[in-house]
Amino acid sequence: MQTSEIATSPNGQRAPIKFGNLLINFTTEFHRIWDSKGSGSKPGSFWRPTPAPDTLPGYFPLGDFATPGFDNINGNTVVAVVCEGPAENGDTSKGKALSAPEDFERVWKDSNSRADADCTIWRPIPPTGYVALGMVCSNGRDKPLPNTVRCVREDLVVASSVSNTIWSDNGSGARQDFSAWAIDPPSAEAGEIYFSPGTFIGINSHGRPAANTVAYSLRMQVALQVAPPPAPPVLSGHESPAAEEMPTITQTARLPWFAVIDPDLTPLEQFQTSPFYRLERSDRYVLVGHGHNTGTVGQTFKWTAPRVQRSESLEQFTDATTIRVASEWPLYVSNPMNLHVLLSASIRFSAKLSKAFTHTETSHIGWTTSAAVEVITRIAKKTSVAVYVIESRFRLLREDGAQVANDVLYTEIDSLYLTEYPPETDSKTATSTQQPAESVATDNAP
Repeated sequence: MQTSEIATSPNGQRAPIKFGNLLINFTTEFHRIWDSKGSGSKPGSFWRPTPAPDTLPGYFPLGDFATPGFDNINGNTVVAVVCEGPAENGDTSKGKALSAPEDFERVWKDSNSRADADCTIWRPIPPTGYVALGMVCSNGRDKPLPNTVRCVREDLVVASSVSNTIWSDNGSGARQDFSAWAIDPPSAEAGEIYFSPGTFIGINSHGRPAANTVAYSLRMQVALQVAPPPAPPVLSGHESPAAEEMPTITQTARLPWFAVIDPDLTPLEQFQTSPFYRLERSDRYVLVGHGHNTGTVGQTFKWTAPRVQRSESLEQFTDATTIRVASEWPLYVSNPMNLHVLLSASIRFSAKLSKAFTHTETSHIGWTTSAAVEVITRIAKKTSVAVYVIESRFRLLREDGAQVANDVLYTEIDSLYLTEYPPETDSKTATSTQQPAESVATDNAP
């Protein structure tokens, strides 16, 4: 099974995303290949990512970057670059993650465009088992060299769709029509992130590409660190226990910078200062009720268990960070004043947290239900029973530990934990469908 993790790097090098034997990193350094000055078309330019050999040795672009305009993009645009990594667990059966293209197919030549310089656009032809994620521009008529870009093994990518147009030669007077288009990844599966690396696809038309146009995005799994859950509380006497246990960090999701909005940082600042974010989940047991049956026959006890999840808090968290706890992230930021809109031309993503991490294994409805529930428990004679629920707290942190946005709380009401004194049997977990200690949770609390 493929895994994503935060790989370690030598001093001075930025840690990459590791997916199988593919290493993914990012660069803000480019070389201008061609622009449309003099052609009569709208401004447009094509740039080649040039990862610095001292900080990103062995990294290659996946294609050139197209942008509407002539402005220098160095230092303010971020795209993904890739490198061959070691085989996962020493397994070399899947082959190398990357391959040079076998050849290039010319897609467009700007003959008669009246541009100040000649231009040709090329499609890399990948070897069998690999795919090309972007196109390559040449300042002239020569075919690109094989080492210009890399193709990616097909199990490390996901089929994607065409998004908006980036640039068109309309008005240039060239013999061939041409337009460059951005790539949109599909909705991510639980526990994965799909993202376009900043490449483009091009066609010989000014109209929208056909629906079956081939496009791809990179994929990664959300790196998840799992720690042991908190120790269940145990009654040691008939006295009422503490209302809350100490929280324990049980799971931590590592999210790349481009998948998070940070209200206090621009995307470039995020990339430079917090390339990864930690979404921590802390769990603790919270007492629902304690009953001491001093009688000589069994008695029924009732308590009300509140839920701490609130739709307002969840909406505030999502509005501030774009992270959705119960579903996938949206591809776009709706707030036009947010600087993350600038990333729509480079890295586009779709992400979804794992179901175990977000308590959505069965359904996401629990996140929209805040009503308290009634808990009914039968307690044997001369026995004390304490009933608990697990409360989870989600907190987003930068790499330096600073918190971003508000906490998000969730009560796992589907599972009740019971402990009794004196202990008749081992402590049990009761749910609304299986009641080993005659404990029932119902949604009709007053």
